[in-house]
Amino acid sequence: MSDDHEYSLDAAREAAERGELDAWVARFLASPGSDNAPLAARLSERPCWWLGPVLLPVDQLQRLAGPPDDPVLCPVDEDYWRDDVEDMAERIEDRWDPPPVIVSHRDGQLVLEDGNHRVEGLRRAGKDHAWAVIAFEDPGERDRFVAPGSPAWTPGRSGRRGGEPAPRDGGGT
Repeated sequence: MSDDHEYSLDAAREAAERGELDAWVARFLASPGSDNAPLAARLSERPCWWLGPVLLPVDQLQRLAGPPDDPVLCPVDEDYWRDDVEDMAERIEDRWDPPPVIVSHRDGQLVLEDGNHRVEGLRRAGKDHAWAVIAFEDPGERDRFVAPGSPAWTPGRSGRRGGEPAPRDGGGT
């Protein structure tokens, strides 16, 4: 399996279908494309119940870093985003689906753990949704998140419920 496929949206979907999303996340985070082995180790230290890939509105993600004009915890100078974000935006406009972002559900918030550049690329491409894999601290929390009628569940938001296969069409919007 090539790296392009191994860390793709389709590969994440395949891992989820096999019940191996946790292992996929660990490999992806430790890969050169993500280069976030410390996060992989931290997420592996504690049990997580995973959901995804699901389509989430970008404006619901609590971004840890981003451009100064965006709602983020740590504004970062525009130079930080480099040309690779613009390249990503162009690829997204050409119908490329970037790998899902990694999100933690904490205190009712969706915290973007890995994927700030991908989210910024999506934003610059005019997209308002991102494919995500979400870590929950317990299975009940995950179940409440996907339950119809819950504040977190909006039927049009992800296009699926927790036990249903991830949609294979579209992406990023």
